Amino acid sequence: MATKPPSPDLAGLSHEQKDILILTLLARLEALESKVNKNSNNSSKPPSSDGLTKKTSSLRESSGKLPGGQAGRKGTTLKQALQPSSHTDHPLPEHCNRCQHALPLYDAVVQERRQVFDVPVAAFDIVEHRTLSVRCQCGQLHSSAFPANVTEPVQYGPNVRALAVHLTQGQMLPFARAAELIRDVYGLAISPGTLVAWVGEARLALQGTADLIAQYLRDAVLVNADESGLRVAGQLHWLHIAANDTLTWYGLHAKRGMEAITAHAILPHRSGVLVHDCWSPYWKLDDATHALCNAHLLRELLYVKELTGHQWPQTMTDFLLSANQLCWAARRSGKRFSETDIAAFTTLYDAIVVEGEALHPAIELPIWKGGRAKQSVACNLLRRFRKHADAVLLFIRDLAVPFTNNVAERAVRMPKVKQKVSGCFRTVEGADNFCVIRSCLDTLRKQGHGMLEVLQRAFAGNPIQPTA
Repeated sequence: MATKPPSPDLAGLSHEQKDILILTLLARLEALESKVNKNSNNSSKPPSSDGLTKKTSSLRESSGKLPGGQAGRKGTTLKQALQPSSHTDHPLPEHCNRCQHALPLYDAVVQERRQVFDVPVAAFDIVEHRTLSVRCQCGQLHSSAFPANVTEPVQYGPNVRALAVHLTQGQMLPFARAAELIRDVYGLAISPGTLVAWVGEARLALQGTADLIAQYLRDAVLVNADESGLRVAGQLHWLHIAANDTLTWYGLHAKRGMEAITAHAILPHRSGVLVHDCWSPYWKLDDATHALCNAHLLRELLYVKELTGHQWPQTMTDFLLSANQLCWAARRSGKRFSETDIAAFTTLYDAIVVEGEALHPAIELPIWKGGRAKQSVACNLLRRFRKHADAVLLFIRDLAVPFTNNVAERAVRMPKVKQKVSGCFRTVEGADNFCVIRSCLDTLRKQGHGMLEVLQRAFAGNPIQPTA
């Protein structure tokens, strides 16, 4: 535990030194208060850290519409099929219930149709493979051969293996529950250990696909990056994500910073756009053009507004949201902003930053003190707006750049669901398997393939290859 520093001798301090001390203490007080007041709505803290005192605030504004379906919308409902799988005719009585004469049943016509959509009772097939032999009259014995994928006296086929991996790595079920579901639906008693082995086989079958995804992301014009903590083998590891609208790649590493980024070898030496949340190691990637996630900035602006009560955070929020709406309109119309338009955006942005800087000037330490004074939260945020203005406003200059880093943050959700359901990954190998398989499933899902289809093709030895 850190020892408490001694209290300064106030009698021996000059007025200037006392002013510095007061400002420093106020900054420390603000920093401590910020730890208590920050939550997932006004900072980068995850929702899981909010605890039981969660707030129901949001940066989204009300549309003014009532909940549920809107008037005039085109509804959807279950429609009858033109070619049903089978039909059942419900018989008429043989005699009239009034005069008791025999009814002419041969003249009966269909009066009304009703259809019931249901799934059939599932069962598994057992296909026996047999080789044959015959001896020629010359004495030569000829024998047929088994298919290359039939290697054991008794084994499971590719479809059930693909289903098991889909349940555990695609739908995030624990291994025991996935085995239980397969037993209940198909009557196959498969042990959880067997499912673990199949996940390893799927990882080997999809490793080449995952490597190809990584290569495509190295060459991509735009990549979103993020990282999140992951419990593996009782230790904190880091899940690193590189993604865009058509590709997703996951990688596991014991470190969060440049050591992991360098080891994964996707983000270094890229010349395209890199969208991130302003975490300091990303700025060391000098070859990239940086774009900041404005959703993070909006949350921090909300916190500064709550903390200070000043108007400039709301003004900056309105500016960023309005600029994003104008960018959406420009994309839909196929237009781009002129240099004059971009200059106008920049001028307004700078004016808001100047307004904030006048209210939150930086604390400068005297020469005798040395070092750097601890700044307020508002001052640090304004410094980021000033220093990284080009990265904040890149979505205006280049309409292909997204306003937020949501592509990467959405990719984090499924691993978090897996961790929430199962608690942690028990082994590094299991976490690596998940990263490889999930990279392929999420990428190919974005490109229009079903996850079960992806795994069936992988186990059949013909994996689906992604496009760049």
